[in-house]
Amino acid sequence: MTVSKALRDKPDVSPATKKRLQELARQMGYVPNVSAQQLRTGDTRLLGLVISATSNPVNARLMMAIEEQARELGYDLLLAQTLNRTEREESTLRRFIERRVDGIFLSPVYRMERTAPIYQDLERRRIPVVLLGSRAPFCERFPAIETDDAAASEETTRHLLQLGHRRIAFFAGPLVSPSMQDRLNGYRRALREADLPADDTLVFNAGSTIEEGGSAALQFLSEQTGATAIQCSHDLVAIGAANVLLNQGFKIPGDLSITGFGNILAAEHFRVPLTTVRQPKLRLGAVAVETMARLLRGEQVSSQRLAAPLEIRASTAPPKAVAPAPGA
Repeated sequence: MTVSKALRDKPDVSPATKKRLQELARQMGYVPNVSAQQLRTGDTRLLGLVISATSNPVNARLMMAIEEQARELGYDLLLAQTLNRTEREESTLRRFIERRVDGIFLSPVYRMERTAPIYQDLERRRIPVVLLGSRAPFCERFPAIETDDAAASEETTRHLLQLGHRRIAFFAGPLVSPSMQDRLNGYRRALREADLPADDTLVFNAGSTIEEGGSAALQFLSEQTGATAIQCSHDLVAIGAANVLLNQGFKIPGDLSITGFGNILAAEHFRVPLTTVRQPKLRLGAVAVETMARLLRGEQVSSQRLAAPLEIRASTAPPKAVAPAPGA
């Protein structure tokens, strides 16, 4: 019995005995029968991680943090991506249920419906779930670990206002996402506090990719809004927009200031280093795993919002006295 407990790293075996027996087992080439352990305990030591896309650079640090922290707790990670498609999300979650994962980290695919059968099924089965991002009505009963996107976006707008900008365009992401809605709300709140009107002609639908950011920049130029700064809800959008503007002959920040959100690696090393919100993805991952560990122990948990500071770089500066023209 003592040998079995030592090999399972149980706390009621003295550290010296545990170390001696584990070393002996290693020398003898002992490999634990994981399947037998799972049958005995009912635990698979597997956790599922469901994100939008592995290609999204913002997700890379989060995946790394969760995998590292989960490994320290003795869990392996099953990774899947939804590509922001509800049917793919559901099939992935069904597969994880069949694999009997002990818990699931989940970046939701947002929808307008107030309920979603797959989320109701997860709750009915009492599978521990930690949301990575904002809650919405269909998933509000699960704890969420997220950044305070509204406050971070408000700080970004205030930074541009303090530089002297008064007409600030906003390149919005998909507003079905609560986090993207929070970023737009933060921008609007900062304008209200500065006694500036919220001008909807300055809000552009810009998606969340480099290509969509470039398209939004072309629309922005065609509408001649007189804006002297562009606040983007995603770094990839900011990079796509800035590329178009630079290629059209505009100077950043001489003609237009531009900001991002996320602080992906490319933001710091872009042609003009990007002022952006630094999402603490490593910290988010650590808090998510800590929350999951508490759920697995049967403890009560609550959602948490982490602060996301602004990284000020070369892409923002005071505006010119007049609206910009290419290369002026």
